[in-house]
Amino acid sequence: MTDLLGSRVILRPLRPEDWDVWREVRLRCREWLERWEPRPDAGSVDPALDREAFRSRCGAWDRQRHFDAAYGFGLFLLDGSFAGEVSLGSVQRGPFQMGYVGYWIDEALAGRGYVPEGVVLIMQYAFDVLQLHRLEAAIVPRNAASRRVADKLSLRDEGTAVRFLQIQGVYEDHIRYSMTVEEWRERGHELVAKFVHR
Repeated sequence: MTDLLGSRVILRPLRPEDWDVWREVRLRCREWLERWEPRPDAGSVDPALDREAFRSRCGAWDRQRHFDAAYGFGLFLLDGSFAGEVSLGSVQRGPFQMGYVGYWIDEALAGRGYVPEGVVLIMQYAFDVLQLHRLEAAIVPRNAASRRVADKLSLRDEGTAVRFLQIQGVYEDHIRYSMTVEEWRERGHELVAKFVHR
């Protein structure tokens, strides 16, 4: 599959040889990142601590991509340095034609506009290439940094889903943000101009 190229970032699937740089960021930013993530299944191996587990994780993303079920990308700066991840998960076809956008970034690189650029790239790919009708992002209300990304991109706040997703062992409320392809057709070019081709 082709990489997604912006003006300051590139999205490409993670490969087993990315483990060292991925691991460094995940371990250094563990507290910053994990408080917003689901608790892993009991007995699962942490890919930040085990190279083979990371290799399996890359393989799982490859299989999901092959079956049009999910699309995971590493977020890299144009100099090749690893910055985070942007993903399109839980793709549903049939009458839904939708998927969920997720993202995280190295704490040291937060607030510089890299994530909005990466999210616009994946939205462009989802709507224009995959022909999806709707994208959603579900964010814990107190996660101000992630909510800022949704606000910058003018994603529609559709309200709060009660106890929507397990985060660190607790089912937490999430604000559901969304955009449909009709909205993308109206203002996607503005988002691309503002965040991708500056």
